Amino acid sequence: MSRIRRKASDDLPGVTATVRLDRRTKNLANRLCPGDIAIIDHADLDLTGADALIGRQVAAVVNAARSISGRYPNRGPQLLVEAGIPLIDDVGPEVFDRVQEGQCVRLDGDTLYVGDQVVAKGTQQDAGSVASAMAKAKANVAAEIEAFATNTLEYIKREYSLLIDGIGLPELRTKLDGRDVLVVLRGYHHREDIAALRSYIRERRPAMVGVDGGADALLEAGYRPDLIVGDMDSVSDRALTCGAEVVVHAYPDGRAPGLARVQALGLDPVLCPAAGTSEDIALLIADEMGASLIVAVGMHHTAVEFLDKGRAGMASTFLTRLRVDDKIVDAKGVSRLYQSRISATAIIPLVLAAAVTVVVAIAVLPAGQTFLRFMGTQLETFLVLAAAVTVVVAVAVLPAGQAFLRFMGTQLETFRYWLTGLF
Repeated sequence: MSRIRRKASDDLPGVTATVRLDRRTKNLANRLCPGDIAIIDHADLDLTGADALIGRQVAAVVNAARSISGRYPNRGPQLLVEAGIPLIDDVGPEVFDRVQEGQCVRLDGDTLYVGDQVVAKGTQQDAGSVASAMAKAKANVAAEIEAFATNTLEYIKREYSLLIDGIGLPELRTKLDGRDVLVVLRGYHHREDIAALRSYIRERRPAMVGVDGGADALLEAGYRPDLIVGDMDSVSDRALTCGAEVVVHAYPDGRAPGLARVQALGLDPVLCPAAGTSEDIALLIADEMGASLIVAVGMHHTAVEFLDKGRAGMASTFLTRLRVDDKIVDAKGVSRLYQSRISATAIIPLVLAAAVTVVVAIAVLPAGQTFLRFMGTQLETFLVLAAAVTVVVAVAVLPAGQAFLRFMGTQLETFRYWLTGLF
C-alpha cells in the first residue's frame, strides 16, 4: 500500500492518491495498483467489476455513470460499500477530459480535485443510499426478466444450429481427448474457486482453458493455460505470450477485431468463427475435442448475471448448456465433493522403498556397520536388564515366587544364627 498518499495536513482533507481511468472497468483493473483512485464509466456496476476493483485494493472509486440505474438490482455498489471503499457516483463523462492518467488527485467527500481545481463532483454512496436504490430497482426486475426471456427465445430461433451442428472445430495442437478440462473466466469469486480446486488440479492435472481475462486469472494463481479462447479484448499481452495456444473468436461472417492485436505480438492464432459468447465457444471446443469432464470457473448462470454482463438474451448459453450438460460441472461443486486422498496402493510401495533404502545403507556404508555394532551392544544390555526385571516380577507376583522368598528368608535366618554362634 506504499502508493497511498494520504492527507499531509489538516488543510488538505480527504484522500490523495494516483488516479487511473478507463471507460472499461475490466481494462482498468489490469493497470490498477493498491491505493490508486479508480475512475470508471460503468452504468449498473456489476459484481465482477466491483470484485476486480476490490481485489486491486483501490483507495476509492469515482464513476462517471450511475452505479445503480434502477433497471435491475445489480450488487456491485453494495459489494464496494461493504468493503469500505468510497464510491462517488454519477460525476459525468467530462471527468475523462479533465483528469489525466497517473495524475495526483485528491478526493474529499463527493468532490474530486486536481490541485485546488474541482474536476468532478457527484453523489457519495453509502450503505443506506445503496439499499434504497436496490429496493427501487427490485420493482423493475420483473419487466427486465420478461424482456430478457423474450429476447432469448428470439435468438434461439436464429442460433439453434449451435445445438444441432455445434461449431466448425478448428484444427488445434492442444489435445483434450479423454482429459478433464478446466475452463476459467474472470468472473465473480473466480480467485476463491481456483484456490479451492488446488487439490483437484494437483491430482487430476486437467487441461486449462482461459477465456479472455481468465488466462490472466490462471497465471495469477500460478498456472499456465494450455489454451486461450476469446475476442482478445481483456486478456493481457503477458498471458498471450505465455506459450498457450490462442484461439481468436470471430463473428460468423469471419470478422475478428482481436486478430490484429494477437498477430502484432508475433503469434500465429487459430481463428474460430461462431455465434455465441467466448465462454460458449470454449465449452463447445472442449466438448467436441473429447473432454471427459468440463469444470467451469467464473461462468454466468443466473439471469441477473446475464443482465450484469449487458446481454439482451442467453440463447447461445442455453443451447451450449443443452449440448454439453452431461460433461459440465461448476467449480464450487467439484471443490465441495472432491477430497484429496492417497490410496494404500500408493503408500505401500513408498514404505517398502524406504525400508529397502535403510537396509542397503546399513549393510553397505561404514557408518552402517558402526551403527550395527552399537545396536548390538545396546541390545545385549537391554536383554540383561529385561531378564533381571522378569525375575523380579516373577518372584513378586507368582505363587512360586512367594514360596521362594519364604524359603530364602528361612535360610537367611538360619545363616544369621550360625554366624552369631560362630563369633
